[in-house]
Parts: sequence; structure tokens; C-alpha cells
Amino acid sequence: MCVNASVTKNDAAKPSASDIRLVIAASSAGTVFEWYDFFIYGTLASIIGRTFFPSDNATLQVLLVWAGFAVGFGFRPLGAVLFGYLGDKLGRKYTFLVTVTLMGVATAGVGLIPSAATIGLAAPAIVILLRVLQGLALGGEYGGAAIYVAEHAPGGRRGYYTSYIQASVVGGFVLSLIVVLSSKALMSDAVWNDWGWRVPFLVSLALLAISLWMRMKLSESPVFQAMKEEGELAGNPFVESFTYPGNKRRIFIALFGIAAGLTVIWYTAMFSGLSFLKSAMRMEDTLAEVVVGIGATLGMGFFIYFGSLSDRIGRKKPIIIGYAVTLLMLFPTFWLMGAAANPQLAEAAERNPVVVAGPDCNYSPFASEQVSNCGKLLADLAASGVSYSLRDDAVFGMTAGGSAVDLASYPWTDKAAARAKALQSELSAHGYDFAKVQPSLGRIVAVIGALLALMAMSGATYGPVAALLSEMFPPRIRYSSMSIPYHLGTGYFGGFLPLISSYIVARTGDPYAGLWYTWVVVLVALLVAAWGLRPGLPADFTDD
Repeated sequence: MCVNASVTKNDAAKPSASDIRLVIAASSAGTVFEWYDFFIYGTLASIIGRTFFPSDNATLQVLLVWAGFAVGFGFRPLGAVLFGYLGDKLGRKYTFLVTVTLMGVATAGVGLIPSAATIGLAAPAIVILLRVLQGLALGGEYGGAAIYVAEHAPGGRRGYYTSYIQASVVGGFVLSLIVVLSSKALMSDAVWNDWGWRVPFLVSLALLAISLWMRMKLSESPVFQAMKEEGELAGNPFVESFTYPGNKRRIFIALFGIAAGLTVIWYTAMFSGLSFLKSAMRMEDTLAEVVVGIGATLGMGFFIYFGSLSDRIGRKKPIIIGYAVTLLMLFPTFWLMGAAANPQLAEAAERNPVVVAGPDCNYSPFASEQVSNCGKLLADLAASGVSYSLRDDAVFGMTAGGSAVDLASYPWTDKAAARAKALQSELSAHGYDFAKVQPSLGRIVAVIGALLALMAMSGATYGPVAALLSEMFPPRIRYSSMSIPYHLGTGYFGGFLPLISSYIVARTGDPYAGLWYTWVVVLVALLVAAWGLRPGLPADFTDD
């Protein structure tokens, strides 16, 4: 059990090695389970789309799913305010007991909602409500776990110890893939698509029980305990976060220089990577999930390595280097991944590029049905994952590799699925293969290599961050001051990434175009971090 000896906030009693192991294990396990709950929604995005957000427009269905995903992130800042206040007033331990309970119950609830075909619009409405509760819970979880470990760790090892919290975020994603793949392996396809997909959501109740059992063994943070005994707790942590001298500047740096940048890299590496392989590159779904799971599992080591490295060279250097490498290598890494995952599709797009021309080619990804035939054609291309270029012309038509594609018999009045099948049949004659692919072992290794490169970029920027943010803010308002900018950055810049990038891809017809969102956010983060973060070795908070 953790030490409860009387301490001062500047010279807290040092926990034993066994205490530290329990602190890290319990905090990390809870973080894994809570992020599992959050990521399971994204892992099962396609099933959630057809169950709760059905639409004849396949692109709209995808956007609605990611909009629901973004809603949870959008409420994370409010959770950060609420639970940050409680964490600074009532303590770190009991606050993150509440957050993990709320997350587990909300996640299990998604697995119990009847489909939209059964209860109509109530189904997506309930899903959104539960996503709100998940967002509130996660807004309080990360800050509590990170600070709890940081306040137990010796200064010279804080980056290393807190890096396990950072790696646990990846662990939640990996666990979601493991549970999904295991469930699918134990069921027939019919059972899985009918009701079996609900099992991973219900598993969160078992994970909740384990997490609560582990966290109940913990004592309060020695730093918080010392402040409580000395009567130095904040009167209103939220207000003080914005009135404490110099804290507005620190919050600005934490938001735009740290949270926004690290989050878009991480979500691009995992969520965009998985979606890219399954949709644009048409890799077989289960294989894509296994490949990304392997990449994420191996990549967790980068988070611990860079967290530990930051104890020796400072927090700023790994983050700045990670941002710079991302700007240089983001597009080439995805190009490599695409070429390795489905070389035939990449070669077909290069040899026989699709060009759509016409006088009225307005396309709205948010429309349930397009008005013009050209708009319908663009929607079908986007749904099929075919890149295209668009030009104005008096005559409506489409070419592939310079050869006209026959649109005379195109089923314009049919449903989107039938139109997409007809389109794919036409493009098959021009070298496009729309069957799901299983790359050779060598190419799978290349894809995993590309994912590991992305994970290294993420680890460099994410691994040191829990220690860095804990050290940036005064102890009396640390929970609130750290959680608010972190969850604003991750909630809005990261949470809306799948929606925004999917929209950009749908509008441009370029499966790589969505990466520009990540690139721009990382560029801003690099400039802010280079200006605002202090160089040198790690140091605890000081007022100067």
C-alpha cells in the first residue's frame, strides 16, 4: 500500500519500490481500461455506422460515426473542468475512481442499445448521450492518473515512471483490437454481425471491476496529502488556473504547443492508419486490425523510451525533434504504407488516373443524396476509395487513364450501393481491383515498419508529456491546470481529426489529402513549443 506518512509538498516522503510498482500498475491498468472503453467505438466504427447511423450515402454514414466519435472528445474539456476541480479539492485518488466507473458504465450501455431499425432516432440519440458521458469521464481520468504517478515519482525518474501512463493509452487501443479479434474468432460472421459485436462493449464491466479493485488499494498522493494537512488546497481551482501568475501563458503552451500536436500525431498513426488500410487500401479487415495491433504493441516501447530519455536530456528536445520528423516524414510514411498494402491499387491509380469533368459537379459529403449525376458519381468514387481529379467542362463524363468510361448505362436512379457496384465493374476494365487484399508477408512487414515509424514520431512527442505537464503547473491547481489544456487540445484538435480528414478526403478524392490537417496542426505545435517550452533538464514547478 502507498505511503501515507506526513510530508511537505516540496519534500514528500519517498514511497518504497513496491509502492511505486503498485502506483504505476494500478494507474496504468485503469488508463488502459478506460481508453479501451473509448477506443472500442472507433475500432467498431463500421458496425456502429450501419447499426445506429444507417444512411444510403456511405460517406455520410462514415461521417456520422466520426461525428459521434468527436462528440465524446468535445465534452472532454468539460470533464476536465469538473473532475479537475474535484481532484484539486477532494484528492487525486477518489476522483479517478469516479471517472473510471462512469466510463465503464457508459461503454457497457452502448452494447445494450437497440438498433436504429428497432427504435428509430432514439438509437443514435442514446449513443450520443453515452459518448457525452464517456467524454466527461475521460476528461478527468488522464490528468488524475498522470499526476498521481508524477507526484509519487522521484524527480530524476519522473519521465520514465509517467511514460507507462502514456504507453497505457496505446495499450487501450491494443486491448480494444485484441477483444474485437478474439470475439470475432469465437463467433460465426452471422452471429458477429447480428449481436456478437456488442460483446466487446459489455466486456468493459469486467475491466471496470478489475480497475476498481486495483485502485482501491491506493492511498492518496503524498503531495496532495501534504497540502491538505497544511491547509494549502485551492479555494477554486478552476478560477485560480486562470488567475495564478503566469498560468495563462503556461496553459496556452500546453494547449497549442503540446496537447494539440501530440494528439493529432497519435490519432493519425492509429485511427487514420487503420481506416486508411481498411478503406482506401482495401486490406482485409481482420488482417488490417492485426497489423495495426502489432504495430501499436511494438510501438509502445517508444513511449517508454522517450519518457525515460527526457529525464536525461530534458522534455523539450524529444518533443521538438518528434514534431520536426513528423513534418518531414508524415506523407512519405503513408505513401510507403499504401504502396506496400495494395500495390495493384496504387499502380492502377498511377497508370489510369480517374478524371471527372462536367458543368455541375457539386458534391456534398453531408447530403443523404446528391442532386446532380456528377455529384452522385463523385460520391460513388469516394465510397469506393478511388482517388480522382475534377475539372470544369461543358460535357459531363469520366476518363480512366485517358480512356472514356461508359456512363450511358450507369444506374443513376438506383441506391448508392448498386451504383458503386456498377462503377467498380466499369473501372475493373481499367486495372482497378476492388476485392479485399491480403498482402504478402514481406509487404505486411513493410506496413508494420511504416506504422512503427509513425509510433516513433508519436512516442517522441507523447512519452515525456505527463511528466512535463505535471512539472509545468503549481501543485495546488495542478489537476485543473493540466487537464483543461490537455483535453481542449486532445478533445478538439484530435477528436475531430477523423471527421475533418474524412471530409477532406471525400471532397478532394485524394486518400492522402486528410493528412494535411495533421501536418498544419503539428507545424503550429512545433512553433509554439519551440518558443514556449523551457530548454534544459527537467525541473519541478517554480514561480519564475
